[in-house]
Amino acid sequence: MNYRHALNRRTFLKSSIASMATVAIVPRYVLGGPGHKPPSEILTRAVIGTGGMGMGHVKSINTECKLLAVCDVDSVHLADAVKEGGPDCKGYHDFREVLERKDIDIVHIPTPPHWHAIISIAAAKAGKDIWCEKPMTRTIAEGEAVVAAVQKYKRIFRLNTWFRFKDSFYGMGVPVKDIRKAVMHDLLGRPLKVTLNASTGFDWKFYWIGRTNLKREIVPAQLDYNLWLGPAPEKPYHPHRVHGTFRGYWDYDGGGLGDMGQHYLDPVQYIMGKDNESPIEIESDAPKQDSDAVGTFRYIRLKYADGSEIILDGEDRDKGAAFIEGPKGRIMKGMKTNIPNFEKRVKELADPEPMVTDFVQAVKTRNPFALNEVNGHRSCTLINLAKIALQTGRPLHFDPKKQRFIDDPRANSYISQPMRDNWKLS
Repeated sequence: MNYRHALNRRTFLKSSIASMATVAIVPRYVLGGPGHKPPSEILTRAVIGTGGMGMGHVKSINTECKLLAVCDVDSVHLADAVKEGGPDCKGYHDFREVLERKDIDIVHIPTPPHWHAIISIAAAKAGKDIWCEKPMTRTIAEGEAVVAAVQKYKRIFRLNTWFRFKDSFYGMGVPVKDIRKAVMHDLLGRPLKVTLNASTGFDWKFYWIGRTNLKREIVPAQLDYNLWLGPAPEKPYHPHRVHGTFRGYWDYDGGGLGDMGQHYLDPVQYIMGKDNESPIEIESDAPKQDSDAVGTFRYIRLKYADGSEIILDGEDRDKGAAFIEGPKGRIMKGMKTNIPNFEKRVKELADPEPMVTDFVQAVKTRNPFALNEVNGHRSCTLINLAKIALQTGRPLHFDPKKQRFIDDPRANSYISQPMRDNWKLS
């Protein structure tokens, strides 16, 4: 045998055996074992705002996507999030640095609501898809701007409430699908009346009221209070204004309306078939509201052009109210009804149109998510209309197409509010 040939053959055999051994010890996930997704199929995400609900986004929301970044203006919150996020997760103080990263696909926005619109719009412009906390926006004009940006930049948007498409809906004890079927197939008739109070299973959480006796305190070293405020008016620091109790102040949210409104009202909007409408009349009965601190309400009524109404019964006045009723029948808490053979009839009815209820699927297919910027803006508008009725303290008339109040400059002043320090929606 030729020596060179034998040497080459031995070298080849050694090389082949070594290669086989290397393949044998490669981890299964690298080879594409069961459930494995190649890196090109794994979406990435960032979480902006990591206190309170934000840590829920870090730990347990949309974990199918890889977490690469977290951001918070409170250094303690940020450190906790970085620790929880794992070795590939980097921390940032300013959300704009997060949006500069080209390797992030999805941005979660569990900040206080006064930041939702600005960050959503900036994320859309940066080519990110968006998972936003409720309420979608703090004003109606902010909602319009988010809709325009998401559509202009062809992004996928979802709100972090889910009752229109899964889970039992509060006092009903069942998903909303059957209630929607009953309405869309005219088992109740029209006009409809929906009542949301303690007796129908809805708590307006009036512990989210603000305080009117706040005294200036020293800003803690870990908090960048100026950046926390962002577009909101400058107010003296007090711990009750920030973090867990910010909902009690109009500058940042709207009390129990802001906290629970989209959870409650978005499914109601869907059930009633009002995803493309808004009420034309709004009235409230409430104590006079402070200009800064959110108060309580006794009663708010939102009326549509067809006479249908949504009643927010803060005092639980109507203890015998149905959750939803019409001329032909009513559905009470726990799905009790006076409609004969209701369960059998509903079961036989055609289902509502299917929705994309998997956000990752929506991102990959570029199909709108079930609760997106358009229907989400409409249900958030219900919240903002109710807030404005409380703040003005009188009946209001609204044009659903123009999304402005009719001949009412004061009410319209709440639709688009000035922003501080050159922050803007565009």
